[in-house]
Amino acid sequence: MDPPNPTRSAALLSLRVAVFLLLASLLASTAAAHNDHGLHRNYLIIVRTPYEYDRNLFKDVSSWHASLLASVCDMAEEELDRDPSAMARLIYSYRHVVNGFAARLTNEEVRAMESKDWFVKAIPEKTYRLMTTHTPQMLGLTGKAFHGGLWSKSNMGEGIIIGVLDDGIRPGHPSFDATGMKPPPAKWKGRCDFNSSVCNNKLIGARSFYESAKWKWQGIDDPVLPVSEGSHGTHTSSTAAGAFVPGANVMGNGLGTASGMAPRAHIALYQVCFVDKGCDRDDILAALDDAVEEGVDVLSLSLGDDEAGDFAYDPIALGGYTAIMKGVFVSAAGGNMGPQHATVANEAPWLLTVAAATTDRRFVVSVKLGNGVELDGESLFQPKDFLGMQRPLVRDLSDGTCSDEKVLTQQNVGGKIVVCDAGGNFTALEMGAALREAGAAGMVVINFQELGSVIQPKAHALPASQVPYSVGQKIRAYMNSTDDATGELIFKGTVLGNRDSPVVAAFSSRGPSKQNQGILKPDITGPGVNIIAGVPRPAGLMTPPNPLAANFDILSGTSMATPHLSGIAAVIKKAHPTWSPAAIKSALITTADTTDHRRKPIAAHDGYPANLLTLGAGFVNPMKALRPGLVYNLSAADYVPYLCGLRYSDHEINSIIHPLPPVSCAQMPPVAQEDLNYPSITAFLDQAPYVVTVSREVTNVGRARSVYVAQVEVPSLLSVTVTPDTLRFTKVNEAKRFTVTIRPAGARKEKGIAEGQLKWVSHKNVVRSPILVSYKKFVQDNSSTAHLTH
Repeated sequence: MDPPNPTRSAALLSLRVAVFLLLASLLASTAAAHNDHGLHRNYLIIVRTPYEYDRNLFKDVSSWHASLLASVCDMAEEELDRDPSAMARLIYSYRHVVNGFAARLTNEEVRAMESKDWFVKAIPEKTYRLMTTHTPQMLGLTGKAFHGGLWSKSNMGEGIIIGVLDDGIRPGHPSFDATGMKPPPAKWKGRCDFNSSVCNNKLIGARSFYESAKWKWQGIDDPVLPVSEGSHGTHTSSTAAGAFVPGANVMGNGLGTASGMAPRAHIALYQVCFVDKGCDRDDILAALDDAVEEGVDVLSLSLGDDEAGDFAYDPIALGGYTAIMKGVFVSAAGGNMGPQHATVANEAPWLLTVAAATTDRRFVVSVKLGNGVELDGESLFQPKDFLGMQRPLVRDLSDGTCSDEKVLTQQNVGGKIVVCDAGGNFTALEMGAALREAGAAGMVVINFQELGSVIQPKAHALPASQVPYSVGQKIRAYMNSTDDATGELIFKGTVLGNRDSPVVAAFSSRGPSKQNQGILKPDITGPGVNIIAGVPRPAGLMTPPNPLAANFDILSGTSMATPHLSGIAAVIKKAHPTWSPAAIKSALITTADTTDHRRKPIAAHDGYPANLLTLGAGFVNPMKALRPGLVYNLSAADYVPYLCGLRYSDHEINSIIHPLPPVSCAQMPPVAQEDLNYPSITAFLDQAPYVVTVSREVTNVGRARSVYVAQVEVPSLLSVTVTPDTLRFTKVNEAKRFTVTIRPAGARKEKGIAEGQLKWVSHKNVVRSPILVSYKKFVQDNSSTAHLTH
């Protein structure tokens, strides 16, 4: 290579300066002679040609962008009689984040720009605002309803201790920063086994229960540190009570301030799940035992059992009962065995059993077909420099799953967008890696039909869009209609405000309960799909684009929904410290939402309205739960005659209610399942005379002097009578009883279920109880083994 010629370089520099000054002079003089006309808007202009190709003509990228803009304005003046002084409207010239510039342009100028070979896309301005990531805002914790969000009414759960049973935690994660946190209350008796640089006023407890009893027998006090062996425990803990972390994001998506539902609450982590053995029953029991003794206020259990076990032998049912006896609220995952019915876990009525649904946030990548149709999918990989253009759209030539590397060759997929079915020998991430290696330009992954509309996006190794099965069929139909199918991937980033949400996920376990069919389970639904929270490291094959992206990831499952409800329960407990666990649960259940953002019934993954066995009472509404008006209260002792009604033996009941004094069912009248003072009503019209009367009692926690009128909404085939139909209260904490009689309105059906609701309506409140009526008993089943529900 010849050495540079200084004389030639100086001449080129003078030429570039002269060109730039000439352009500037032209624009300035034209601006003086003419006024701008038409409506100007800010646009982001994405360009095709890299600046490196034009370095010999322009001194920097700004002057290059200026020349591009000038050429468009010249065309606008010549063809549209427009003013080229728009060049002076260059706002930003980007060097790193995107290949393009921002400018103020008219619609005519944008249309003129579209004919240029360097033009890719013009994106109109969009206003952003400060936000969380994202469920605290979506759930109204930060809103202004009731003269301030729920956080303002409870000081964000300050002083409440949330015990999390999980697989460990990442010490030192920014979600567990203690800045501004007060010390834990004096009642706290637990310990944190990490060193003082990690243990603080946020993470006040951290212990491992790896066969802890065995070590204690040898005189060794829990030698294993509860370091996270996966992402689960860190994610659930930070969801429940993580600190504020500005700039949190997942691979650059969902940028905002992360926080838990109760950001001022304390966290105590109990590690009970391990890679080598799962979640052992004995470890769970030991942790629950210690947690209650150490002074937790709320227990969050994102673990459970696929198959229902007797309450007398299920560690979560047993530990949960002891907890509520001590005034501790218990939130537990409903399981991830949906959409099959009768798969719900953690069914005990003293537990809040949580289902999972989507939020209103998506990470959108649209697939624009060659016929102009644009279909939405999702992906966590949102490249800023991907050249938007139509490319060949091809099928996998093997079994459709893009899992056979023998056919994933440069000849077959190079430069093309490959359409793949989910499944096969590769995960979606492995599929993308194989296609990238073969030179593919992009990938479209068609989801399983059974998962419906819900997508769980990944950080793929190449540009990709994961689409629902129904969208995939539209893509396939287009490909079948032409021999020259093309497609374009359009990356739209994080999009909020999906009006179809929430949608119950396919994986969320369904009722009915197998252990107590007369109690509606799950109880309630919370955000559990694509939840951003803290992790030790994100999944995927891509390098995180910024430091905070290395600390956060999205996960899905009823495991993710559960800590949302745990944190919300913590802030309600802070606002109402005298409420029992049953009162808090009642407040959550009777105020839950049953409609989505379109005011239509919340749907299941298949697009049909979610029934009560799928949704429970509805989707959590924290602000309404703060002021429910009436609650259905229960003490720990109230469950004893109910357990007798389930025909548990005295021995089994006494093992459940320990350390209460022993009881004998022969000495107390049993309570039928339908008569437990539960916030929902389940009745079976399976025996003559096909009439069921249930009794309930509500306690006034609203205005002292208030009147509630019963409103019943049921299908015409049912007749429901409430007696009395009006409740008049004169003081707070006053209790009133009523009965609900349910019978067929005509000829009795032989099978199926019917759904409705009872509302107690006052001037200020609507207290809603779901009604589930079945015409025959559900099928029973039993079994056991505990594991994480994520």
